Amino acid sequence: MTKNFSKVMTFSATDPTGGAGLQADVLTLASIGCHPFSIATAVSVQDTIGVESLAAISAELVNDQARSILEDMEISVFKCGLLGSSENITVVAEIAADYPDIPLIIDPVLASGRGDELVNIEMMSAMLELLFPQSHLITPNSHEARRLVIDSDENFEDISIDQCAERLQLLGCQNVLITGTHENTKSVINTLYLEAKEAIPYYWDRLPGNYHGSGCTLTSAIAGYLAQGLSLELAVEHAQHYTWQALKNAFKPGMGQSIPDRLFWMDQEDGDGRFNHN
Repeated sequence: MTKNFSKVMTFSATDPTGGAGLQADVLTLASIGCHPFSIATAVSVQDTIGVESLAAISAELVNDQARSILEDMEISVFKCGLLGSSENITVVAEIAADYPDIPLIIDPVLASGRGDELVNIEMMSAMLELLFPQSHLITPNSHEARRLVIDSDENFEDISIDQCAERLQLLGCQNVLITGTHENTKSVINTLYLEAKEAIPYYWDRLPGNYHGSGCTLTSAIAGYLAQGLSLELAVEHAQHYTWQALKNAFKPGMGQSIPDRLFWMDQEDGDGRFNHN
């Protein structure tokens, strides 16, 4: 019998801890019942404390990995994380342009949780000019959103989340979800800015501790739920619920950040052997 899994292609760097990056995408997508096609864009040396080094995979190899799959089978959604180089960003933008009917979901990773810089000015420019205008949704945290749109004469703290979203949409981002874990608020407030609609805030209890790969988990889950046929608004809602549960059940294998338990539902199976978001 042929199983009809929803298929998501994810582009990201590897993370040997399994906390973030390509491994996090694969775990998350499989956990919610999707089949992930994983395209490695870079290889990282990191632990739960921070990233020590990052080596980008050649753009030609990134291109060949993706196109060999795309020529063989149908993909429902593209998901992008850390792409490793401006050349890789260009290649992924070209692939997305060749498949305009496949929604592109972008987690614009700029730095590690410790603050290790993972992109340079050239890479950020390529993201803004080539990739973002093709996106169906981008999911920056509030720090990333400000860094992406700040002008040289502005103070970082003076730019509101609403202003960030407006500027990102003017750059061509169709829809924007800005997460608020870095904001000084009692609850975590994530805000979804849909094209031509009022902003939708989501309030979540703030969990203690720091987590490695929360953004990867959230964005991959959104991509997975979209691939399963949910509307963007419902996909964002269900993905946040899944991510909050994964963070609530996180474990601490090392001396740094905790890792989300993306298989938390195995202790509370609902009968069909998968996480039930309802």
